[in-house]
Amino acid sequence: MNGLSLIVCLKQVPDPEAPISGYRIDSEAKRVSPVGVPPVISPFDENALQAALRLKEMHGAKLTAISAGHNLSKSAIRKALSVGADELILVDDPAYAPDKLDGRGTALVLAKATKKIGKYDLILTGRQAADTNAGVVGLYLAEILGIVAVSLARKVVLEDRRLTVDRVMPDGYEVVEAEMPALITVSAEIGELRSPRLKDMREAKSKPLLMWTAKDIGLEQSPQRELILRELTAPRRERACLFIEGATPQETGANLALKLREDKII
Repeated sequence: MNGLSLIVCLKQVPDPEAPISGYRIDSEAKRVSPVGVPPVISPFDENALQAALRLKEMHGAKLTAISAGHNLSKSAIRKALSVGADELILVDDPAYAPDKLDGRGTALVLAKATKKIGKYDLILTGRQAADTNAGVVGLYLAEILGIVAVSLARKVVLEDRRLTVDRVMPDGYEVVEAEMPALITVSAEIGELRSPRLKDMREAKSKPLLMWTAKDIGLEQSPQRELILRELTAPRRERACLFIEGATPQETGANLALKLREDKII
């Protein structure tokens, strides 16, 4: 299928495998700040990248990866090139800082970047981001572009420009067919991203990496937020210690059982 053009959207997030101690909650700024936690590609977007790579290899497609935000890590997102993406575009601008964009705002930025690219047949995103877990950007993006959207894909088959998608459901899966152009949000069931080889990591440094600003895509102002965060606080941890006493071990055990029953634990 010559001339097929694929786009995969990647979000930079703090490493979700980092310990809780690596995060600080700023209630005044309503922000969660990682401390010493490296940025990575959201694991759900890595699932989408893996699906895109399979389609590229089967159909000889061109695969372009896009990431939008501010202070994007080139080394982290360049991983997309090392596993097989042909081109990487970073839309990096202070107007697109995480605290200035909600899900719809991010989708607007990605839509502008997609229109600047021009040709595309299929867009793939993760089912949700590993930091917010909102799961709305992909569907918003399809709405803005006016294309078909299929969510929660566990398998994607492309034949004669027609898509067959297995969607994850609570009690199994359903099969959906769609024509391109289309957008698919990919679920974790599709498989983990392949590991890059050392040779490919070296070659990735010579592959195209385009840096675009808000001016380049024609969206210089931060999109108006529709999701307003009213309050952000750390969960309160309350601990209480109660000593169960008794004249003998047997009496202590009986008293413990009575207390557990009183508190409706047993």
